[in-house]
Amino acid sequence: MQFGSFDNDVIVLIIAFLLISGVIAAKFSSRIGLPSLVLFILVGMLIGSDGFGWIYFDNAEIAQMAGILALIIILFEGGLQTKWKTVRAVAVPSISLATAGVLITSLITGFAVHYILQVSWYEALLFGAIVGSTDAAAVFAALKERNIKAKMGATLEAESGTNDPMAVFLTIIFIELVLHPETSMWIMVPSFFWQMGMGLLLGLGIGKLASFSINRINLESSGLYPIFTLSFGLLTYSIASAIEASGFLAVYVAALVIGNSELTYRYSISQFNEGFAWMAQILMFVILGLLAFPEHVFSLDIIGQGLIISFVLIFVARPIAVFLSLIRMKYSFKEKIFISWAGLRGAVPIVLATFPIVAGTENASLFFNVTFFVVLTSALVQGSSINFIAEKLGLMGPVKDTPHHSIELISIAKANAEMIQFQANRDNAVVGRKLKDIEFPKKATISAIVRGDRLITPYGDTEIKPGDFLYILVSRKYKEELRKMLNEKKAEPKQPKDK
Repeated sequence: MQFGSFDNDVIVLIIAFLLISGVIAAKFSSRIGLPSLVLFILVGMLIGSDGFGWIYFDNAEIAQMAGILALIIILFEGGLQTKWKTVRAVAVPSISLATAGVLITSLITGFAVHYILQVSWYEALLFGAIVGSTDAAAVFAALKERNIKAKMGATLEAESGTNDPMAVFLTIIFIELVLHPETSMWIMVPSFFWQMGMGLLLGLGIGKLASFSINRINLESSGLYPIFTLSFGLLTYSIASAIEASGFLAVYVAALVIGNSELTYRYSISQFNEGFAWMAQILMFVILGLLAFPEHVFSLDIIGQGLIISFVLIFVARPIAVFLSLIRMKYSFKEKIFISWAGLRGAVPIVLATFPIVAGTENASLFFNVTFFVVLTSALVQGSSINFIAEKLGLMGPVKDTPHHSIELISIAKANAEMIQFQANRDNAVVGRKLKDIEFPKKATISAIVRGDRLITPYGDTEIKPGDFLYILVSRKYKEELRKMLNEKKAEPKQPKDK
């Protein structure tokens, strides 16, 4: 049955079913160690025309629009959660992977595809560009609950958050060359620098504007602040696209700026965007699953060609790209191996595979089916073994500290006060001291302390220990003073002078 032939009530029921199925799939995937995107896609394929036959969907333009909108939301949420202090140390290698790494991966894969699929050079390079980038949705989801070393996680997340523009740029270039072979590739080089440069500047500018606006505006309902914040992400992409800059890069940079600024209603904003990103991810992968027809994706020809291309991409192109991109950078051999393995493919390649369909290129359907199979292979093989590979390479980090008690962080607009969360580390000056001995700013009150699985009621004799989560109600006027006091480091012991 065509999707458009359903009654409104049935459409609402289908959306409810998809979201419930997606949530159950996400829970199930975490238990079996399988990337959730695989199960989301399978849900879409099962309810499609080759499965139960509930929905017939073959509109690549709608799928492309839904995919782009979902990626904006996912990138925005990823940027909000990314800590600049962690990313700053890996900014240069991440950018190298996101540009040179994507180009090298695309070229090597394209070279192999020319002989495997028996297509022209431009078409082969187009396919290489489609699968050349790692996927933010897949990488963010894969690393979120895993205790990978911070350096590795930051590198992979920053790469996946910034490499989409390069893949989009290369895809559009090669579509143009496939359709118009006489076009000069070099004419488009200035366009690349414009897209990257303006995307970066626009993201920085709107990120600063958004942070200022969120803190200054006084809305009647706290529930409006998350919506207000997300609107800046959509605005960023729209403006970037209007001036032909990189919308994805601009969105990620804007979110990075917003997420690392002092924000009112930070907790509400974070929780809303995390939930909304999950919903976008579920619907996006389900829609992409609907667009794929299992009888085509899993035909013997596609399986054979897809397996060979997956092997080249995972074991040849990606490792060579990583090692060349990280030359003379402070990464060990084992770290480079892990980065090579954790370069997951996901929604971005599938969304990019709809571009040739919309453009009407000759082998568009073949490319979409093979890309779909390659993404599934990457998710199943690489995504399900990230923890195993990290353990074998000795790259597992400490268990992530997150409070297990649900304490709502609030901003009380009329009282001009906020509840903030602070995690105490060993080098903080407040650690090891009793509350009565600490001079907190005026109108700052510790409401609760979470230590491991215990909720502690604070008293004057309560001693702050490493790893404690402090929940402090403070007047906005003294918020900055409190932040500075909490982040003070312990004085280093004086070294005895040599006699």
